[in-house]
Amino acid sequence: MKDSADNKNSALHISKGKSMESNINKNFKRKKRPQRSLDEFLKGILDGNRIILSQAITLIESTQSKHQELAQQIIEACLPYRGQSLRIGLTGTPGVGKSTFIDSFGQIVLAEDRQLAVLAIDPSSQLTKGSILGDKTRMETLSVHPNVFIRPSAAGASLGGVARKTRESIILCEAAGFDTIFVETVGVGQSETAVHSMVDFFLLLLLPNSGDELQGIKRGVMEMADLIAINKADGQALPAAKLAKKQCRNGLHLFPPKQSGWVATAELCSALEQTGLNTIWQHILSYQNQTTINGYFSKHRQEQAKYWFEESIQQQLKHLFYQHPSIKEIFIRIEKQVVEGQISPFKAAELLMQSFVN
Repeated sequence: MKDSADNKNSALHISKGKSMESNINKNFKRKKRPQRSLDEFLKGILDGNRIILSQAITLIESTQSKHQELAQQIIEACLPYRGQSLRIGLTGTPGVGKSTFIDSFGQIVLAEDRQLAVLAIDPSSQLTKGSILGDKTRMETLSVHPNVFIRPSAAGASLGGVARKTRESIILCEAAGFDTIFVETVGVGQSETAVHSMVDFFLLLLLPNSGDELQGIKRGVMEMADLIAINKADGQALPAAKLAKKQCRNGLHLFPPKQSGWVATAELCSALEQTGLNTIWQHILSYQNQTTINGYFSKHRQEQAKYWFEESIQQQLKHLFYQHPSIKEIFIRIEKQVVEGQISPFKAAELLMQSFVN
């Protein structure tokens, strides 16, 4: 008796499938879109074309030398049109709700008929180097607003997710007509110096139960903050938020006066219920007005330009060092000697530097 699987009348019988021809054209070759010229990029950016602006920022973020050359030309061409904006840096502890805050706070900015650009930095995996780039999806209101440009970027290996490329993206956004720019950092506690060196106003977001957490926050970020906002100050968390606000204000009094003459403080807000956001915006406008009058606003911009000038020199020197033929020739050998303990790291670095300059 044959097995039931061989019986065509059995429910277990499997019919022989028909082979189907593939609909994929194996001879199809996607045509590469020709690279835009410098004039096309500049015209598109000045006209506020979001697609061309995004493509230009992609060139800035690219590591390919041919892209970097064109990107630098675009930046130089946009320089005469930059600077006419209010740059606001936002950082905070993980889970504080930075993206939700920006989505709600951005509506306050847009109510004053402003053009808003959001440069959101998304954390990158140290293993796969990948990023979710989900900030835009969490900004449901801003992402569909005609006066808003949102650019999520991967942090990569840069310090805290902000680096020279972010500052250059700011220049392009300003040339495109955006008068208010948010720079949202990863919020890992290492990016404060970098973000402070490219924005006018520095906003630190904390959670209601951050009283004990203040012990774990670096003194530097507290000193650099122009305003501390206790987010999620609603519902049952409101009493804890009020306590955190009081503790933050007391802590801020311990720091020396700012060069700007601005006295930092702490406020309560709820991005979810959209409360306290107008107060924060008024603080920012007051800061801009006060520092413009006393001259610190423009002086700070000049100091930032100097900082990034020196940073650029260091980055280019580092690139030249590793690309130098003599360094490439002996680097692996000396590195192996360091790993095996045959030579100290300091002596190895000295040998490499001698080979570099000779």
